Amino acid sequence: MRGALNLLLIMLLALNLRPILTSIGPLLEAMRASTGLGYQQAALLTALPVLCMGLVPLTQPWLRRWLSEHGGMLFGLGAIAAACLWRLQVASAWALIVSALLAGIGVALVQGMMPGLVNRWFPQRLAASMGLYSAALMTGGGLAAVLGPHISEYFQRWQVGLGIWAVPALLAMLAWGVLRPRQAPAQASGAARGHWFGNRRAWLLALYFGLINGGYTSMVAWLPAYHLEHGGTAQGGGDLVGLMTVFQVIGALGMPLLLRHLMDRRPGLWLALLVQLCGFSGLLLAPNSAMGLWVGLIGFGLGSCFSLSLTLTLEHVKTPAEAGSLAAFVQGIGFIITGIVPYITGWLRDVSGDFQASWTLLTLTVVAMLLVTARFVPQGYAGAMARPARGAEVQPLS
Repeated sequence: MRGALNLLLIMLLALNLRPILTSIGPLLEAMRASTGLGYQQAALLTALPVLCMGLVPLTQPWLRRWLSEHGGMLFGLGAIAAACLWRLQVASAWALIVSALLAGIGVALVQGMMPGLVNRWFPQRLAASMGLYSAALMTGGGLAAVLGPHISEYFQRWQVGLGIWAVPALLAMLAWGVLRPRQAPAQASGAARGHWFGNRRAWLLALYFGLINGGYTSMVAWLPAYHLEHGGTAQGGGDLVGLMTVFQVIGALGMPLLLRHLMDRRPGLWLALLVQLCGFSGLLLAPNSAMGLWVGLIGFGLGSCFSLSLTLTLEHVKTPAEAGSLAAFVQGIGFIITGIVPYITGWLRDVSGDFQASWTLLTLTVVAMLLVTARFVPQGYAGAMARPARGAEVQPLS
């Protein structure tokens, strides 16, 4: 019974981690017409929350001194709900940007704790549980992209399509207060508290996580605009993000299940990256012939990569405390990179006049990650984590 409640709680929390990103794209043109929001400002609506997802987890060793896990979770969910409620009345571009910053801080607090919770609650079913967490996270994003335009059209206000996502955040706050296990998490010390800056493998995992998932933020930010450029509609762009999400969920659930007997994550990551490569190549070479197919392939690859790359990170260390702090570091550095990617792809769109340069950059990134994946040999995890970066030593935090 306790395990089922924990799993339900993980999924309820995860549903709130992407609507603040995916609800933007399908409503972007209406938002721009109403507020004068420019494309560079629009990029901030995606980039700022993702940068928060990077910066906030890096402060975990210090945050834990005054903010408990319970308090941090409530504060994070409350920030998401407050930002969404604010968006119900927002009328200016800068108010939208500040609400994105507030929501990003909330998501960062919740998301930074999630891998540690999964590792602590389901240590014997880590890959499958991480797949369910990833699938729920992506489902929340897909629902926001698909339902947001319908909700806005029904109420005749685009703000409602952004603000309605306060409801699941408030429900998650209630569920966390009622359903969470009452035992306190074990206290960590030294490197287990987050001091991974001097470890080469931790940096490689962080760079890998950031780049391997960089396509997601770019697709969420620019796929609806790309669809409009090719004669589509705002609702059609949202539906494409929804289609991508369906395949993300299939990948996040299906790939760990397909490879559940393998301890080596590289075959799954190689397959996921090759599928992504096919999708981005299709957008480059034949965007009008089968856009749904290319988006589906990209979604499957992205969903698989997110789940497998987090599982790969957690398997590099032995204890839940170490896993939680390493995941915070990897997500911290990784999401900073992931947040920068859509800004770069948006800039490439501005200077080149179309999205082909953006898709080319993402294609080259996938090729590079295919090569980096060879480094992650399971038998070398312990040795890699024991080696500090050149000229650095991993010291315990005082």
